[in-house]
Amino acid sequence: MENVRIGIIGYGNIGSAHAQCILSGSVSGLELTAICDVDEEKRLQAGKAAPSASLYSAYDDLLAGGLVDAVLIAVPHYLHPPIAIKAFEKGLHVLTEKPAGVYTRQVVQMNEAARRSGKVFGIMFNQRTNPLFQKARELVRTGRLGETKRLVWIITNWYRTQAYYDSGKWRATWAGEGGGVLINQAPHNLDLWQWIFGMPVRLRASCYTGKYHNIEVEDEAAVYAEYENGATAVFLTSTGEFPGTNRLEITGDRGKIVIEDGSLRLWELDVSERMFCYSDKKEINQPSFTYQELTPHQAETAHAGILQNFTDAILHGSELIAPGYDGINELSISNAAYLSAWTDQWVDLPVNGDDFLEQLRKRVEGSKGKAIPSEADAPSGRYHTRWSIKW
Repeated sequence: MENVRIGIIGYGNIGSAHAQCILSGSVSGLELTAICDVDEEKRLQAGKAAPSASLYSAYDDLLAGGLVDAVLIAVPHYLHPPIAIKAFEKGLHVLTEKPAGVYTRQVVQMNEAARRSGKVFGIMFNQRTNPLFQKARELVRTGRLGETKRLVWIITNWYRTQAYYDSGKWRATWAGEGGGVLINQAPHNLDLWQWIFGMPVRLRASCYTGKYHNIEVEDEAAVYAEYENGATAVFLTSTGEFPGTNRLEITGDRGKIVIEDGSLRLWELDVSERMFCYSDKKEINQPSFTYQELTPHQAETAHAGILQNFTDAILHGSELIAPGYDGINELSISNAAYLSAWTDQWVDLPVNGDDFLEQLRKRVEGSKGKAIPSEADAPSGRYHTRWSIKW
């Protein structure tokens, strides 16, 4: 195989941006051969942008058309797993947008289908291509920070207006989106949290429904998590605060990382803080340390980087930056956070998928639809700044 033939399912803002990225030649070895969307106007726009691609109104027809080797799924959250499962059953490779799904039980089924198929399975966690987060993961996972103690992420610069929430029929509803800031804006950050620091064993959360907007889901959340080794994590996020903050701080017994304003600051202790605490004989003293600031020499490759990596995995067996199987991890955190907020209890991880789904269904049953002009969902054909890391 010289080129990977890919079909895009969902030609909204992000789907059309992926299409334009491929059509521009930014991804070597990837050819856009099919596009699917249920909306006729979007199909017309797709035909103008990609005249050589076959157009479909039903994804089943695209999957059975024999014109693609892989699919990129860019539809509302609930549909990610069922489409992926059908694609795997057709012997196709799959790259899905985040989140992996809305509830872990459907994502478990998707992961099982992926394993049975043996096909390449990726997820669009594009912020994993950022060299600062890659460096943080290296520092933590190689032990340079020593025994992990604490992670604190304040990510409150996801500011959204009411007009944003009114821009799509599925937005900010339990039935359409499956949640608020935790399921829509924060999955990248939740993924990076666990990718760098690991998965917690239990958490407690507060999720504030419609605190700043006229919506039925949360626009602010606070999560406190605990780890098997005694480490803790605090995650604060909001779409109703301006100017917001994006600050990630990670501490171990041998140092500290702070990522903020596009740079990484690193403190490395000459000895373990725990050893120093009990061996130093002075009443008031501090460990000696070195300090440096790291700025990336290479650029974040973002969405194009994930597309290229996915293509290279199919053509050359390259290791995936963001395996699709990893999608269940950040979703487990957000599912557990919702369940904790709904039940006012600590929740163990992995989250009980049946318990979460039972609670989610109650909210879906009471979910209200909205009459929104269809042009609000028109594809832009370009990557929006809201999908970039915002310092």
